[in-house]
Amino acid sequence: MQFVLPDLRPAAAELFVLAMSCLILIVDLFVKDLRRTAVFALTILTLLGAAFVTWAGASGEVVYTFSNMYVHDFMADVLKLLLYLTVIVVLFYARAYLLARPLLGRSEFYTLTLFATLGMMVMISAGHFLTIYLGIELLSLSLYAMVALDRDSPTAAEAAMKYLVLGALASGLLLYGMSMVYGAVGSLEIAEVAERLQAGQANHTILVFGLVFLVAGIAFKLGVVPFHMWIPDVYHGAPTAVTLFLGTAPKLAAFAIVIRMLANGLIVLSHDWQMMLILLAVLSIGIGNIAAIAQHNMKRMLAYSAIAHMGFLLLALASGVVGGDARYALNAYSSAMFYIVVYVLSSAGTFGMILLLSRAGFEADNIDDYKGLNRRNPWFAAMLMMLMFSMAGIPFFVGFFAKFAVLQAVVAAGYLWLAIVAVLLSVVGAFYYLRIVKLMYFDAPADASPIHAPLEVKLLISLNGLAVAVLGLFPDILMWFCLLAVRLSLTILG
Repeated sequence: MQFVLPDLRPAAAELFVLAMSCLILIVDLFVKDLRRTAVFALTILTLLGAAFVTWAGASGEVVYTFSNMYVHDFMADVLKLLLYLTVIVVLFYARAYLLARPLLGRSEFYTLTLFATLGMMVMISAGHFLTIYLGIELLSLSLYAMVALDRDSPTAAEAAMKYLVLGALASGLLLYGMSMVYGAVGSLEIAEVAERLQAGQANHTILVFGLVFLVAGIAFKLGVVPFHMWIPDVYHGAPTAVTLFLGTAPKLAAFAIVIRMLANGLIVLSHDWQMMLILLAVLSIGIGNIAAIAQHNMKRMLAYSAIAHMGFLLLALASGVVGGDARYALNAYSSAMFYIVVYVLSSAGTFGMILLLSRAGFEADNIDDYKGLNRRNPWFAAMLMMLMFSMAGIPFFVGFFAKFAVLQAVVAAGYLWLAIVAVLLSVVGAFYYLRIVKLMYFDAPADASPIHAPLEVKLLISLNGLAVAVLGLFPDILMWFCLLAVRLSLTILG
């Protein structure tokens, strides 16, 4: 029996994060007085080190390792670099919030964040259905624990229990779908599944049943209708620092697995999953935007907003293949990637503002807490206004170009009616974003106390808010990176 050591270089960043996560767990046992500072610093250094390893190993070539279970390509490199940046921003936003709450300020938050990041890295580079599942489970188990970190909060405990039960159900659906794909095709390797489907070596009936379960599992992870009911409760019940992490970084990994599974692996079944995605997208945009109007809690409003935004993402993904023709793929999938990056940027800044306004014993998660913010701090009010405008898709902020890119991909694919529906529902959705702006600038403040925040958080909030404005003026740079990543990584483009 001969054992061949796989090429570890394509997975060097994952191995580095894993090793550092284990080291941080050990350091936490021996460092007592400076535990919070040491673990935070090591976590940031780990993410920076992973970014360096990923950057140094980027080549633009598609490389497989671990018996084709892991793929290293340019799209993976770009998404991982964006992932590291997002997690670093999240940690800086969350630090003061965590330190003000003893149960949350311990090192478990940082170690769980690293293990969740590792799970997302595995999802992004998965070349096998089981690798996708392992990455999802590593991420999900970490998130379940993070949501329940505040043991004294019955709301957090309830949210974690709902998330655990529904997440286990979704994982079962996903795994059952994978088992049916294996029964129909005889393989779970994504590239080989695509080849066998192209050659007609599959039981179509079993395959379609498996596809339904796969799409249901993916829909739950994205949080789209009708698998969305956990999103508002978990966003609301979780500590705001956890909600910030949950509502940003995992969206990048979810986009990656949709591309890997559907666009690369099951492209032959595009006619089947395209109709499913369109139905999920329309329901998500409609219900998400309409339900958000009735919310008085900021986190619940952003939860329903996230559902609507994921509906837009599905619109772009559904526009990639029309009638089995993959000519639309490059335009549609690069638009989807551009949209998810812009959403993560805007969502991070918005939740960062909630954390900035929160203090010990007070959660700034009620919409009325933002009344008169312009009188308390005009600069932060301007930053939040730009973030709201971006998420609403108002010109000329980057969120407008993200929505425009998706809509032009939908129209190019021949779904003009779908684009019209999306635009009308987006107009409805703009109401609750503009309501926040109205409260900040035209209502008297309920609390006139000064806003205190660490310098690095103020700087990050400023950079985050200005980024949506600057990228709105020069969106071509980010669009070009997304286009290049999809072109070099999507197998249906040859």
